[in-house]
Amino acid sequence: MPGGRLTQQERQQIALGLADNLPYAEIARRLDRPTSTITREVMRNGGPTAYRADLAHRATERRAHRRRPASSRGPESIAQPHGRDAEAVAEYEETFTTVLMASGLTKMTARVLTCLFTTDAGSLTASQLAQRLQVSPASISKAIAFLESQSLVRRERDERRRDRYVVDDDAWYEATIASARANDQLVETARQGVAILGPHTPAATRLENIARFLDFISESITRAAEQAREVLHTRPEATSNDTAQPGPDHG
Repeated sequence: MPGGRLTQQERQQIALGLADNLPYAEIARRLDRPTSTITREVMRNGGPTAYRADLAHRATERRAHRRRPASSRGPESIAQPHGRDAEAVAEYEETFTTVLMASGLTKMTARVLTCLFTTDAGSLTASQLAQRLQVSPASISKAIAFLESQSLVRRERDERRRDRYVVDDDAWYEATIASARANDQLVETARQGVAILGPHTPAATRLENIARFLDFISESITRAAEQAREVLHTRPEATSNDTAQPGPDHG
């Protein structure tokens, strides 16, 4: 039933849907499940090309078995600020991680970014990230290096001279501008090919069309990002169900 754990029969239906190249949304509709549930299920069990219903079912049972004796420790048992439900927070973080993975991030990079986005302070040290995610500092370092290269995370020093990794309101803006700059490099490279291959050849025409397309996209992205930037700095109006005052972050 929707909201409960996936059954083995449902996992078999997911596998059949993947074999038929159905999108996650269509598989979810047929099972009367949220699309995020199907996306998370597939991505945590090998991805769309390696998903197997029997292996996924056994892996879920093993995870549930490990989770029971460890219920007194780990990130799900950490006291949450603002009266949050720790189990609901953990479930949401897993969903967010899965969506980031579907956009192209590796699992560890997605976990680190999710962890930073969902802490109220918006910043953590490498040791705090390693402790929260139960991974080695080397894994954190590799993920942070990639996120910094994409302008999704920035580094700053705290009062104890420790590096803190920060996601702030400008993170998505900076990442969007970085993406536009990457497009600009492709445009320049494509136009170099036009000159080398000859301006009237089919290959050169193809490259020029690619350059014109990406040039238009890059300009549109930059213009839209500049226009929308103020949204990142605008606090949403409080509603009747959102009257709690923010408190200090405990992470």
